[in-house]
Amino acid sequence: MTINRRQALSQIIGISTAAAGATLMGTSAFAATDEQGNYKLELGEKLKYVPLDPMATAKLAYETGGGCMHQVFHALVTMLANSESADAAKFATIPTALAGYGWAGIVGQGTVCGNNNATGMLVNILDDINGQNAAVIGASFRYYEVTELPFSSDEFVAGIGSTAEKTALVGKSSVANSILCHSSISNWSKASGFTFSQKGERCKRLSASVAYHVVELLNRAYKGEDISALPESKPSSEAQACQSCHGVESTMGSAASVKSDMECTTCHTGHFN
Repeated sequence: MTINRRQALSQIIGISTAAAGATLMGTSAFAATDEQGNYKLELGEKLKYVPLDPMATAKLAYETGGGCMHQVFHALVTMLANSESADAAKFATIPTALAGYGWAGIVGQGTVCGNNNATGMLVNILDDINGQNAAVIGASFRYYEVTELPFSSDEFVAGIGSTAEKTALVGKSSVANSILCHSSISNWSKASGFTFSQKGERCKRLSASVAYHVVELLNRAYKGEDISALPESKPSSEAQACQSCHGVESTMGSAASVKSDMECTTCHTGHFN
């Protein structure tokens, strides 16, 4: 059985209001319910994940507007709101429009890609998935860095509801070598010969590709697979080499302390540049 967002919200409000009316306390017994009985997600609250259909999620992301971060966050939250999760009704109350700021690396600034931003935002509100939440984020980010994206197989293009004709608007898939929008777009532009202003179809498919892979990782974690053991969840050998000097608790000589698993050599080519 599935419920839409309006029905889910009505259920939450109804349940919460009943609870509020059953007590003389100024606020509801539900920690995340206000005095009017309206539910809202509170800082630190975690919601239950259940396995989703990767292709259906990818298709929804592709069809959703508002930029890459909104596409991915809205798609996963909406799928969970219509799932068998015990917290489906709570997912339905999340205002996914808040993720609209993440387009083109945060309002066009070219920083962290909205697809990665959305992944962190989503996984951060999920209840513990066999201790693999952080590993899912890491694996997703590392995959984004080293994989030729967006997906372009005939099966994937058909699955998200796109066409072979629109593939011409993508040109070529490319490797970002970074979690940053700037690097991702630049490498795609170089590979395809297109400009930033022509990125529409490419970025729609990129969001669909990321949504698909994130759901795959979450489903595998849910089934008990150790995502942290996957090669793709670990920093590259180059990044790990940098960490040997630029540590979190100790450093080599005058080296700065750094906390990062992202690719280093994309921007830092050595100590003599």
